[in-house]
Amino acid sequence: MSFEKILRIPNERIAVLIGKSGSVKSKIEQLCYVTLDIDGESGEVFIKSNGDVESIQPFKAMEIVTAIGRGFSPDNAMSLLKGENALHVIDLREFAGKSNANIERIKGRIIGEGGKARKNMENLTGTHISVYGKTVSIIGDTSKLKLVVDAISSISNGSIHGAVYNKLEAANRKSKQEKMQLWENQDVFY
Repeated sequence: MSFEKILRIPNERIAVLIGKSGSVKSKIEQLCYVTLDIDGESGEVFIKSNGDVESIQPFKAMEIVTAIGRGFSPDNAMSLLKGENALHVIDLREFAGKSNANIERIKGRIIGEGGKARKNMENLTGTHISVYGKTVSIIGDTSKLKLVVDAISSISNGSIHGAVYNKLEAANRKSKQEKMQLWENQDVFY
């Protein structure tokens, strides 16, 4: 069985997807065992698997193309191939309605002055965050995605940044304690 999918990404992101001399496109094709047919006019990307679909690689190719279309650098998008990383896209219209002014205000809150808020959330959760168009996208370990989505939702709904960071820090402490507990409960034999 083969895999075929058509995605549409913004035209201004096509050059990033292709890369210098086709380097990004080639890398995706090699790592994910797919062929990418990119239409620069419409922004359509046709993804076709090479042979049988026995792995999740063609689905990862879809996520990588979508991530680049949502504003991620190719390097950050390629991190989707590592571990349990996944892509999550939040439509800001869920919080702002159709008002462009509200969407811009929320984007400003998520990014923060000089990118500080976004950087803090990335550092506290080990994720990558991209604010592009009317969306906020996150690449990270599935165990961290819910934390980041909750943090972005809180900030979008008007929560104070400090309170959101405190919640993320508390989640980090709890996670570290749980890992320590696992080690303490191990029986060690010599």
